[in-house]
Amino acid sequence: MATRADFTDEEWKAMQEGIAGAGMFVAIIDRGFFDSFKEANALAHHLREAHEHSDSLLVRDLVAGHDRPFGMTASPEEIERSTVAALEQAVTVLEAKSPEDLPAYRQLVLELSQSVAEAAKDVSPQENKALDSIRAALGSTG
Repeated sequence: MATRADFTDEEWKAMQEGIAGAGMFVAIIDRGFFDSFKEANALAHHLREAHEHSDSLLVRDLVAGHDRPFGMTASPEEIERSTVAALEQAVTVLEAKSPEDLPAYRQLVLELSQSVAEAAKDVSPQENKALDSIRAALGSTG
């Protein structure tokens, strides 16, 4: 399995942005003041759980204490563009450098995104569209 030392700073940043960006993308796509708190809590909970319990050391390291990748003033379109690009780059990097960690990375991003989508209420059509974009960027249909 790969470690932080196996990746450039740019590659590491892309993998981190893909994780947090996926959660933010789903949360911001269907805004509601109180829903945002629930969704932020779901995102934080998922990151904490992954850090403490993931079987992948790489995933545990990626989620350890990283900051939000985008400011709260970023538009949904900017977050979507940046997240999709980061996820695509992360998949490419992991395929090349640590293919054994790619399933754990995909699983984390998909579960985190789904958790955020379900945090406040039923999953909205906009959130489903965001989840579809995330799945496509990860090269995953599930």
